[in-house]
Amino acid sequence: MSAPQTPVLGPSPDEDAGFDAAIEAFVRHLDLERGASVHTARAYAGDLAGLAAFAAAHGAGAPRDVGLQLLRAWLADLAATGHARTTLARRSAAARAFFAWTTSTGRTPQDPASRLRSPKVDRHLPQVLSVDAARTLVEHAGALAADGGPAALRDWVTVELLYATGLRVGELVSVDVDDLELTTRTVRVLGKGRKERVVPFGVPAARAVERWLGAGRPAFVSAASGAALLLGDRGGRWDQRRARDAVHRLAADAGVPDLAPHALRHTAATHLLEGGSDLRSVQEVLGHASLATTQRYTHVSAERLRSSYSQAFPRA
Repeated sequence: MSAPQTPVLGPSPDEDAGFDAAIEAFVRHLDLERGASVHTARAYAGDLAGLAAFAAAHGAGAPRDVGLQLLRAWLADLAATGHARTTLARRSAAARAFFAWTTSTGRTPQDPASRLRSPKVDRHLPQVLSVDAARTLVEHAGALAADGGPAALRDWVTVELLYATGLRVGELVSVDVDDLELTTRTVRVLGKGRKERVVPFGVPAARAVERWLGAGRPAFVSAASGAALLLGDRGGRWDQRRARDAVHRLAADAGVPDLAPHALRHTAATHLLEGGSDLRSVQEVLGHASLATTQRYTHVSAERLRSSYSQAFPRA
């Protein structure tokens, strides 16, 4: 009796497929295996769709048809049409991640992006509010909430928590009521890569939360509310775009610099360091994977110190 033959495994269903199927599978990989945020997955999908269109126009209809020269031509074309260096850097990062994955899964025989280099990006220090400007913003929001309705309470608790915790806007709108612990004044957050962290907040933010839970949130509750802490006008979880709009509006009303709401995160980190917090603690609060990311706030503090010295010291 002859020995049974080992079956020959063929390619995976989409190994030889075109770009669309490969990009869809890669986005699923980002979501299910790497825990990427929806924003990151969407950005990579858009970047890779642009690469697929460029490749198709140059005769490459599938990932395995792409070489290093085509990738370099793609980036050069983007640069020639006026795209910023930050955009080029992100798109080259998307290409490297994608082709590393297609190679590891057998969709491409070798990685054409392994030697693809990103353009150097100018490193600008993040803009932050001064302590006085941050206080003006949150106190103005609190004054409006004292005389306003539930929406004003929502605006107030938003800026208080963003400044007190350094959360990203997307992280804040994802918080559920049960994630808050008012007795210890902490909030449990699911950050990038679905990594959980616990962040403290102070008494003013706790007061805003209590007012929101008692007099603001109940006015918006509906069947669609679930456990969401912040609710929109129709009762569902508040959209982060609406939260950003609220911060811009409050900054304009309060007369403070109209920075992006993410600047409150930068502001919280800078004020923590200026107040004496160590770098590791700030890293934990912000949920940075690398300490190097947190270290840029030490440069912000140094720049602010130099500016203050130059203005105040007669022999500066």
